[in-house]
Amino acid sequence: MANATIDAKKANIFKTFGGSEKNTGSTEAQVALLTERINHISQHIKGGNKKDHSSNLSLIKMVGQRKRLLQYLSRTNLTGYRELIAKLGLRK
Repeated sequence: MANATIDAKKANIFKTFGGSEKNTGSTEAQVALLTERINHISQHIKGGNKKDHSSNLSLIKMVGQRKRLLQYLSRTNLTGYRELIAKLGLRK
């Protein structure tokens, strides 16, 4: 039952940021999905799991991946980059 909820959430993210549920490879959709996962793991670590080192490592890796994707997007599509960070509420 939990997988159906996760799949529906992913499909919604891809539909909102990628244009369709099938467009999973667009940079905007990948950044949005990573942001969702980063927020979820951040809440997990803040919620009393400070010693969960494997989650902390995966969080650091995801932040780096999102940073690289955002750099790519800013080089290739500056207006799309600005719209995406405004939608996601990122600081940049």
